[in-house]
Amino acid sequence: MPVVGFLHSASRTSYVSLVDAFREGLNETGYVEGRNVVVEYRWAENETARLPALAAELVQRPVSVLVAGGSPVSALSAKSLTASIPIVFINAADPVAIGLVSSFNRPGGNVTGSTLLSAELVAKRLGILRDLLPSVKKIAMLVNPNRPGVDVQKAQMQDAAGAIGLALHIVNASSEQEFDAVFQAVVSQQDGALFVAPDALFLDLRVQIADLARRYGIPTMYELRSYVEAGGLISYGPNGRDLYRQGGILTGQILKGKKPADLPVLQPTKFELAINMKTARALGLSISSGLLSIADELIE
Repeated sequence: MPVVGFLHSASRTSYVSLVDAFREGLNETGYVEGRNVVVEYRWAENETARLPALAAELVQRPVSVLVAGGSPVSALSAKSLTASIPIVFINAADPVAIGLVSSFNRPGGNVTGSTLLSAELVAKRLGILRDLLPSVKKIAMLVNPNRPGVDVQKAQMQDAAGAIGLALHIVNASSEQEFDAVFQAVVSQQDGALFVAPDALFLDLRVQIADLARRYGIPTMYELRSYVEAGGLISYGPNGRDLYRQGGILTGQILKGKKPADLPVLQPTKFELAINMKTARALGLSISSGLLSIADELIE
């Protein structure tokens, strides 16, 4: 049976649903784990320094396809080790900017994947945040300073914020231990809201972030619905399960003989606005009828 290597920067427990979606994509192409394909999993548990060694294990195995999820470091580590094993990345925010592929339509080389396109959604998320909090003049943005492409994230956010007259305050965290200091800084700077940038570490620790946001009374915007399900206030972005399902489909297509260079990078087709009404009430916020009317999910 062919062997698929699954490399991820985060922890297995936080990604059970998304891994199931990856398997669904494999199934759609005729591959069932344990029946006609083996999947070898390697989880870095948010220690990105472990990713090169974990990627090397899978390359030496060797595997037929190497799937890299979570932090872009996963895919970059895999690419640095092999130019022959096909690589499928999932959730790389801008694969061209960080050097994973040459272009979306013609990836080139041995790498393709599915992407969040988070930079392009920044303006939309800020617009929703402005509708929710029309009087806010200054917001904070939480980023992981160790994430490849973080400068692109910050520049896109600065441009989008400036376009609608919002001042921006950047705060950094690369571990759970830094979160409390981040929220203290947001409060001390009197930022009216917090924007959590896309990052696998933040997604893995979404419950802790949502709890702190409620405790400090800070309205917070996220990228994925799973944050809102964990108690976060509001999110707008692609469907996370759909992205991992697409990754499974790409993997199955490669197992059937297609080349990564000939498979365009898949972009999101489903976007959803989710609002946690219980959190909104706890923060003393009134959600406008306009936002309520376009929300895909209201969580109580």
